[in-house]
Amino acid sequence: MRISVEGTQEGLRVRMRFEQYRRRLLITRIVLAVLAVQGAIVGLWATIAPHSWYTSFPGFGMHWIAADGPYNHHLAGDVGAFFLALTAVTIAALVLNSTAAARIAGIGWLVFSLPHFVYHAFHQPMDMSGVSFAFSLVAAALLIALGLACVVLPPRGDIPMSDPAPFNVKFPRRRR
Repeated sequence: MRISVEGTQEGLRVRMRFEQYRRRLLITRIVLAVLAVQGAIVGLWATIAPHSWYTSFPGFGMHWIAADGPYNHHLAGDVGAFFLALTAVTIAALVLNSTAAARIAGIGWLVFSLPHFVYHAFHQPMDMSGVSFAFSLVAAALLIALGLACVVLPPRGDIPMSDPAPFNVKFPRRRR
């Protein structure tokens, strides 16, 4: 921990920084933010426009879901709600600003992404090209990597993921 003290007119301004784990904590916050953004995009898309999500996911001219079976409005909406729930847990980890909350969010993503990857690794739809299939596996593997990063990157214990706010120490004024 690095402590800096700066004199002001009213007293001292004290700032503390966690130098030892700074990079690991920053990377954890970035990974949580990436998971939250992608979870929100997929979740909102599948919840608000389930048929569009089914026919167009992930976009860019690829159609990963439509190639894997018939459309089911209920299932598509449930998938969207599931992604939104994971997004809420991930955002809560960012707001709570604690390494324990980051690990819990990471575990949630791992519980989803590991079976998801295994399914896709062993079930290539007939209508899906080899390139599209490879991209889908890479995307599923990235979710595993990001979830795992949230579990293993934060240092042990429950410490804040950002530096504490600076505080001021005021000195009493002298009477004249």
